[in-house]
Amino acid sequence: MVEVDKNVLIENISKLKTTELGIARIKRNLNLDVDVVWYCKDIILNPLSSIELKGKNWYIMFEDVIITVNKTSYTIITCHRMKKVNK
Repeated sequence: MVEVDKNVLIENISKLKTTELGIARIKRNLNLDVDVVWYCKDIILNPLSSIELKGKNWYIMFEDVIITVNKTSYTIITCHRMKKVNK
C-alpha cells in the first residue's frame, strides 16, 4: 500500500464517473435505487471514510461499503459490501 494524500481524490471529486454497466453493477451489489455517482461522492467526502491507494485504484471504505475507483480516470469500478467475519 502506498501512502498518498487522499486529498488528491477529494480535489478531483468532480471527475468521478462510472459506466452504464457500472451503474447496474453497483445498484445490484448495494441494493440501491439512487444516483450511484452521487452516493459514492457522498461516501468519499465523508470525513469518517478511509481512503487508500493500492496500485492503480483508490479504495474507499465506510461502514460496510467498499468503493473501488481508478486513480487516473476517476471511474468508479465497483462498490460492494464487506463480508462479515464469523467469530
